[in-house]
Amino acid sequence: MEAVVSPLPNNVEALQALLAMATQRADEAEAALANARARETAAEAMIAHLKLQNAKLRREQYGASAERTERLLAQFELELEDLEADAAEDELAAEAAAAKTTTVVAFERKKPVRKPFPDHLPRERVVVSTPCSCPGCGSNRLSKLGEDVTETLEVIPRSWKVIQTVREKFACRDCEKITQPPAPFHVTPRGWAGPSFLAMLLFDKYGQHQPLHRQAERFASEGVPLSVSTLADQIGAACLALMPIYQLIEAHTLAAERLHGDDTTVPIMAKGKTITGRLWDYVRDDRPFGGNDPPSVVFYYSRDRRGDHPRRHLAAWTGILQADAYGGYNELYAPNRQPGPILEAGCFAHARRKFFELADVEGAARRKSRGEKAGTVYPIALEAVQKLDALFAIERGINGKSSAERLIVRQELSAPLMAELHEWLNAQFARISRNHDLAKAINYMLRRWDAFTRFLTDGRVCLSNNAAERSLRCVPLGRKAWLFCGSDRGAQRAAVAYSLIQTCRLNDVDPQAWLADVLARIADHPVSRINELLPWNWQAARVALAA
Repeated sequence: MEAVVSPLPNNVEALQALLAMATQRADEAEAALANARARETAAEAMIAHLKLQNAKLRREQYGASAERTERLLAQFELELEDLEADAAEDELAAEAAAAKTTTVVAFERKKPVRKPFPDHLPRERVVVSTPCSCPGCGSNRLSKLGEDVTETLEVIPRSWKVIQTVREKFACRDCEKITQPPAPFHVTPRGWAGPSFLAMLLFDKYGQHQPLHRQAERFASEGVPLSVSTLADQIGAACLALMPIYQLIEAHTLAAERLHGDDTTVPIMAKGKTITGRLWDYVRDDRPFGGNDPPSVVFYYSRDRRGDHPRRHLAAWTGILQADAYGGYNELYAPNRQPGPILEAGCFAHARRKFFELADVEGAARRKSRGEKAGTVYPIALEAVQKLDALFAIERGINGKSSAERLIVRQELSAPLMAELHEWLNAQFARISRNHDLAKAINYMLRRWDAFTRFLTDGRVCLSNNAAERSLRCVPLGRKAWLFCGSDRGAQRAAVAYSLIQTCRLNDVDPQAWLADVLARIADHPVSRINELLPWNWQAARVALAA
């Protein structure tokens, strides 16, 4: 049986119609495919956005877990950047494909709501010229009904300038004495850098983690070539000029009745290799128990992690120290210590972290899906995390209240949970091998039970040491950019700069604006009124002037 073949049209019009129909179907298929691709990438971008928001909310709720949480957030943010770019590209492709057809509607991506532009930014009003007559009837009797404003964010490239300070010389015709006004102040003797430039240099290096060689490359691309050694001279001179402020912040911090303490590594260049030094921070923050004193942080540098360093830092201090279980603090807690004993307050975040790692259900599933060896998930560890989370939930409800109010709630709600937790930990510890990771996590709390129950008798004590970890986070972030400090003195300068910048951040002060103003004023400022330049006093003065 012969196949029946449809005869081809024998006229040009029919062929053109078929071609147009085929082209239309191809365009519709292309538009549908582009819409599907745009819909898929938009969904991926929204999922990444929600993951990032969830991670940030969890960090705010439970506190940051040092570098691990920061790396996770950085990964989410990088993933979101690429997915948002992909989604925007595919959305435009879908619009272009849909424009070729009349039956397919372009996919419109649902984007996260963008915040309005800040009010403090200057507005440049550009009015589009309107017709002088009605385009419909030609009448020139037009009346304004209103206007629509479209805001476009634009940037003006950074501008540089050289300030020439002219000091004229005069000679007396009677006594022939020459007079001339004094030279303007520079942080560096015979210097050339203005305070705003120095503030930018310091903040970019220690606040934005930009090494000097990268700053020098950026300056050169803007037409201002400056060598790294020249910039380093200015950093050293600026830190020296700011030492009086650092010493005042140190005195204010160590006047606290309760401190948070922590330390982290910092690589130091030494004879062709790097050694591991330490940066220590001590944070004063009375806001959790309703204190009125401004928060502050002081950093110190040491070549190693020997216990005599914190003993030297806190030689004249007594009070409550919230820190991890580092053995170098033990002599500080001795009852016969002079000038008095320091009371240890345990960090529940450290204790919880040990159990959380053993109860990381999501992490185990993730490793298993990648074909890696999935660690064992221990029900005991999961239960311990839940018991500790119940204590943190109580603390969130009393954060910012007075010490007395916090103590009442803790005695009523937290004390029974702590008694139950102590009994449960002892029971589990008796059932587990002493060499098991779970036993080590349990013993970490049991051996320091007095320190962990300190918050039940003193409303000033916090449940965690996250305040010190948050202030110290600038160091691991910086390590990724500048890799190591060039010398011990360089690390000491970093400790000074971190103290100033992180104290500004604790007080919601713009560090760069504060540095610029202080560097401009510190030379002529009376020593008896140097307290006025402290970040919290500086901010209060600016608010008073603006009122």
